[in-house]
Amino acid sequence: MWELTVLLLLVPSGGQAATLEKPILSLHPPWTTIFKGEKVTLRCDGYHPLLLEIRPISTLWYLGHLLLPSYKKSIEVHTPGVYRCQTRGAPVSDPIHLSVSNDWLILQVPYAAVFEGEPLVMRCRGWYDKIVYKLHYYHDGQPVRYFHSSANYTVPQARASDSGRYQCSGTMRIPVESAPMFSAKVAVTVQELFQAPVLRVMGRVEARGTAFGGVVLRCETRLHPQKRDTPLQFAFYKYSRPVRRYDWDAEYTVPEPEAEELESYWCEAATASRSVRKRSPWLQLPGRGSPLGLASTTAPVPGNQPLSFRKPPVSRWVPSVPSVPNVTAAGPPFPAGGAPTAGPPACAPPTPFQQTAGALKPDVALLLREMQLLQGLLSRVLLELETQAFPGHTVETPTSHSAVSPGTPETATVES
Repeated sequence: MWELTVLLLLVPSGGQAATLEKPILSLHPPWTTIFKGEKVTLRCDGYHPLLLEIRPISTLWYLGHLLLPSYKKSIEVHTPGVYRCQTRGAPVSDPIHLSVSNDWLILQVPYAAVFEGEPLVMRCRGWYDKIVYKLHYYHDGQPVRYFHSSANYTVPQARASDSGRYQCSGTMRIPVESAPMFSAKVAVTVQELFQAPVLRVMGRVEARGTAFGGVVLRCETRLHPQKRDTPLQFAFYKYSRPVRRYDWDAEYTVPEPEAEELESYWCEAATASRSVRKRSPWLQLPGRGSPLGLASTTAPVPGNQPLSFRKPPVSRWVPSVPSVPNVTAAGPPFPAGGAPTAGPPACAPPTPFQQTAGALKPDVALLLREMQLLQGLLSRVLLELETQAFPGHTVETPTSHSAVSPGTPETATVES
């Protein structure tokens, strides 16, 4: 007997078949390790086209490379291995690795990928749900949490640093309390929700009417393919000062007056709940007097060090100006921009020693004048002392009449 199969597919209005996404494989309960003899349910959710068949085949199941004899959307399994599913016309789903243990204690972790900002839940389970006492959880060999009896360990907002190998230990009453037992180590990886953003210059915006022109900056990042529908918000900063707080728009226009200065900008991308926030390297805009290019210059942030908000150094060249006018013995100063020709030594600028000697001449004259004033004052005091010691005896000194030396200014007289 001939087998008749009638297949009707929904085709988009464009006339070409749409590219189907791979189905999503889920596990219930959501733990990748079970005890021997237990069963779990696998469910395949994907695109199922409208079809009419004598023996309809909607879903294919694989254990490793072996095709399983089931075509339902969900199946129950108890065999360890790597499971995948496939719907008609779509790629194969991501795998789920199921482990079966014969130990007294197992550590159960979620089958699905855990992303940054999401809760990470794991539980230490005793043989057929026996209560575990003196329960310890370990991360990379270090204890992270203790419970008196059975309890789940939860990281409210997972970070990349929470990735690693986890283990648990505890005792059970079988029937008396046993010695501490340890589970096998389980690897846990926290997936990156989105990449660290990069700040780029998109171009200039010309001033129109009352609206000012400026430079358009864009904060760019990329979400994980499984989380591409996650909404993100963006904020922009100039040094440590926010110039625009969180908003759904990934672009910001730097006002034209500020774009002409050498300044640093950086941006931050975050989820709506702020559970995940990531910063970009700062963007250095060209300084005053240089045209603004359309390519951005980003400075990488070294390792886990915090961002530096110090203003970048600006190199300025200041032409040296001689302290003595550049003149010749027989003519006026050289015009601006002109170059002197070969001439007498008088055209050469003075040496540092000559400049120092010239600056000291006024100081020496002032010092000599003060010494002369001091000399006259001392002579006057000496004269008064002698007059008091010898009354009626007059002592004449050259300084009693005048404290002026030939060729020097007169000194001030001091009254007794």
